[in-house]
Amino acid sequence: MRRAAVALHVALVVTVLSVVSTAGCGSVTAQPPPPVPPAVRVWPAFDAKDARTDRGMVVKARGGTLASVLAYAGGVPVPGRLDAARTTWRSDWALKPGAEHTVTATATRPGAPSTVAVGRFRTREPGHTFGVASAVPLPGETVGVGMPIILNFDTPVRDKAAVERALEVRTAARRAPGDDRPGTSAAKPVEEGAGAAEPVEGAWRWVGDTQAIYRTKEFWPARHQVTVTAHLAGVRSAPGVYGTADRSFTFAVGREQTSTVDTRTHQMVVRRDGRVAQRMAISAGMATTREYTTTSGVHLTMDKGNPVRMVSPGREKGEPGYYDVMIDHAVRISNSGEYVHAKNNLWAQGTVNVSHGCINSRPDQAAWFYAGSLRGDPVTITGTDRELAWDNGWGFWQLSWEDWVLGSALRTPAPARDEMRSTPSPPLPQR
Repeated sequence: MRRAAVALHVALVVTVLSVVSTAGCGSVTAQPPPPVPPAVRVWPAFDAKDARTDRGMVVKARGGTLASVLAYAGGVPVPGRLDAARTTWRSDWALKPGAEHTVTATATRPGAPSTVAVGRFRTREPGHTFGVASAVPLPGETVGVGMPIILNFDTPVRDKAAVERALEVRTAARRAPGDDRPGTSAAKPVEEGAGAAEPVEGAWRWVGDTQAIYRTKEFWPARHQVTVTAHLAGVRSAPGVYGTADRSFTFAVGREQTSTVDTRTHQMVVRRDGRVAQRMAISAGMATTREYTTTSGVHLTMDKGNPVRMVSPGREKGEPGYYDVMIDHAVRISNSGEYVHAKNNLWAQGTVNVSHGCINSRPDQAAWFYAGSLRGDPVTITGTDRELAWDNGWGFWQLSWEDWVLGSALRTPAPARDEMRSTPSPPLPQR
């Protein structure tokens, strides 16, 4: 057996030598292995029946780059974007719950066949749901440059960072000023040729577990369009609680109107687009008590009425200081009963403070201010020793920018419990 094995080995060597001899001086080149196509992976995995929604969708290419990713939820495109290396695609937002998702992803590499991954998965149905119960401003409303955005949710939000990440605020310049009169709907689509505005810096602040408020670092630029979208579908706000639908609305920022009130000189100056539009002699709070002292600080106009019934707070009919009157052309600027309104006490206006905390002015000038005011117009009052609290009405501009962002769930740890107070309910107005 050993002799036979040696013979076979010799025969093989001869065969190889014969081949080499036949080839002469020519070289022998080994054929390279075929190129390996790139690999594609998709999360959630294809064929999943109960996929999570809150982590979104991720598509990755290995050994190549992604040429395209087409994703749909119930036939509606799923927005997403590629990273700089074009190896990872992520959905912009959480995934729609209880929906079938289809994905077609193509990966390429030079010199290698392309890989096309096609599949589908279904996201889970939510056990409990949450959404936006109400929002300020109203859709289509034209507002002042100090206007906040206020979202109220219908259930307590525990994962505030997840919800805040889903809130988007976008601005665009309006080429034409449009109609800035109060009560009109100037939030129209951006006109042809009107480019996108520079980003406006702002941040959300949580007030309790059901309210998030957005304030810009500086006042809104005048004559801009703002679109707010809460991408809540698929977002997990608390264990077992998910959003099922997005909420979007658009409003417009009108002309820039700012007012300054000096309670020491008893004067109010209204400026529009930087120019003085009206000078008004006023009378402010008499300051005999804290209750009757006008608050100093940056107020915002909140609403208005003509007339408004004003009743003395904490007093019964017949008690000293009791009043129950109807006041014309009243524009509210806080939740502690302060208004800018009309009163026919010309003898005091421009001379002495005699009101119960409001700013009163000549009836014709109060009517002018009333007619031209938009919600969110800043009214800055100086000269008293009672400071406007940041959570009194829309006193949000009383906080510095550094303090404001402390209430964001994305920028810092959650605020202490004593910082998370709900905005107080408005008492009866003063006069």
